[in-house]
Amino acid sequence: MCVFFYKKSGANMQLTLIKNQDDTKIVSYKLARIVYAETLAKSLRTVEAMASMIYNIHIKYNKSFDNIANDKNIFKSMSETSELNQYLNVSADDRKFQMCLRVINTMMHGNLPDCVFGATNFHHTNVMPDWATSRGYIAEFDDLLFYL
Repeated sequence: MCVFFYKKSGANMQLTLIKNQDDTKIVSYKLARIVYAETLAKSLRTVEAMASMIYNIHIKYNKSFDNIANDKNIFKSMSETSELNQYLNVSADDRKFQMCLRVINTMMHGNLPDCVFGATNFHHTNVMPDWATSRGYIAEFDDLLFYL
């Protein structure tokens, strides 16, 4: 995020660019875009479930939110060949994206209840990854199944 401000220097006005140094906002927007792409923000509960899983990964594996946001092994939407990848470019003023952003900010501050019971893995119901065949899912939200 960039902010412009005017500084009066004598009779002249000078435009100065100030860059936002808050990296947590960059990470929260990236995570919100991923949550939007993975869930299409079908419901608040599904968005909360995905955010809960992200928090569980953060706690269980001691991974930073930035590392999680960049992990292509967790999120199908991060693959350029995925049909979900196009949704990463959602407009920041989209109402459903704003819902994802609010939930992610709540989660990053540790204020989101865990509605996936400690799950750290998920997949969409239209695919069955090899790792999921020997496990039972512990939570289901819309077309997402969550696993320990």
